[in-house]
Amino acid sequence: MKNISVGDFSIGLKSRPFIIAEMSGNHNQSLDRAYRIIDAAISAGAHAIKLQTASPDGLTLNIDSPDFQILDKESLWYGKNLYQLYEIAITPWDWHAPIFEYCQKKGIIVFSSPFELKAVDFLEELDAPLYKIASFELVDTQLLRRVAKTGKPVILSTGMATLSEIETAVNTVRDQGNDQIVLLKCTSTYPAKPSDTNLLTIPHLRDAFKTIVGLSDHTMGVGASCAAVAMGATVIEKHFTLARADGGVDSAFSLEPHELKILVEETERAWQALGAVEYGGSKNERNSLKFRRSIYVSRDMVAGEVLTENNIRVIRPGFGLAPKYYEIVLGRRVNQDLKKGTAFSWNYIG
Repeated sequence: MKNISVGDFSIGLKSRPFIIAEMSGNHNQSLDRAYRIIDAAISAGAHAIKLQTASPDGLTLNIDSPDFQILDKESLWYGKNLYQLYEIAITPWDWHAPIFEYCQKKGIIVFSSPFELKAVDFLEELDAPLYKIASFELVDTQLLRRVAKTGKPVILSTGMATLSEIETAVNTVRDQGNDQIVLLKCTSTYPAKPSDTNLLTIPHLRDAFKTIVGLSDHTMGVGASCAAVAMGATVIEKHFTLARADGGVDSAFSLEPHELKILVEETERAWQALGAVEYGGSKNERNSLKFRRSIYVSRDMVAGEVLTENNIRVIRPGFGLAPKYYEIVLGRRVNQDLKKGTAFSWNYIG
């Protein structure tokens, strides 16, 4: 799999994790707050800001029948119908241009999740560098084709999708000649339980579809994201807010600035720690040999003297002959004078 280039960032196994701060509706309908969220994400070290480009009318109907109501009492949005939720959750379209301009001025990548066909055309006018398809839209093949035709990288959030549905989505994008695909493991509950996250799916996704993989993480904290990197995730998306106490549609499962900073630092550490399959210690471990044991001369010896328990010992450091040879060398004669504290070697027998 080739790396995917977005701006100055290269996404792939050989690059540090690409960290996306999802603003979603955490701007709370304030453009000034949106700018402050961007600044906080930059200070925390995020690599990209993601918006959502949608309209209530493009998503649903303003109807109060049970099909359109949020009836789950445990939901963050209980009591609203879908239209009412999207009215407060969307980022106004006339904010997009100033937000894109602000991010470009500040040097952070900005892109969006389109939720309808005209949103893709709108984002193309803003020269969005990549696209994200939300998990609930993964089955919208019309939207997938339109995004794929841009020729830009496409991040697909898998959410509730079956293996067959993911295959259809990937093939839909590839059929348009676009193979710049990232698949995100995602759990479509808000917040998500770690026990429902199933990170072992990440390497399976990569192997099944030969794509770059990542995690859209709705769990609390950063543990799942760090573990995902260890499983091969190279993209991490997290909802982000200035303070959960400020409220907002996604605030309850969003990271605060100090937590996003930890996420950036710890996922990069996890990536650096992956390394390669290696045994025997690295170059940087060489100095630690002094804490291993080996065979040393424990008193002055003269040439021809027999090796006994009285003149050699297994002690620290570990620069001499390995302890497993201790019984083998006992009773042999040394071929030269040896000082106490000499690291023993086969060269001294003969």
